[in-house]
Amino acid sequence: MAKLRAEVTVHGRVQGVGFRFSTVSQAQHLGLTGWVRNTWEGAVEAVFEGEEKAVRAMVDWCRRGPTFARVRDVDVRCAEATGEFAGFHVTG
Repeated sequence: MAKLRAEVTVHGRVQGVGFRFSTVSQAQHLGLTGWVRNTWEGAVEAVFEGEEKAVRAMVDWCRRGPTFARVRDVDVRCAEATGEFAGFHVTG
């Protein structure tokens, strides 16, 4: 099965609502590796790597986010997975 990398920026009310920690939980549940962090501009950035189907499911989850998030827009850039990550965590 193909491995995929998705670099995602999530815009809207996504800070202070548990977005990063919910992302970690969801990514680990899907067997993905990578990281998630807040940006200074009020967005959330993440990199997901893993099976294509799982990465696409994670990107779809980011379009909704956790209960109190209000996602306005999601920028997604896809590429071939690099295999550089051992797990999934909050960074920055």
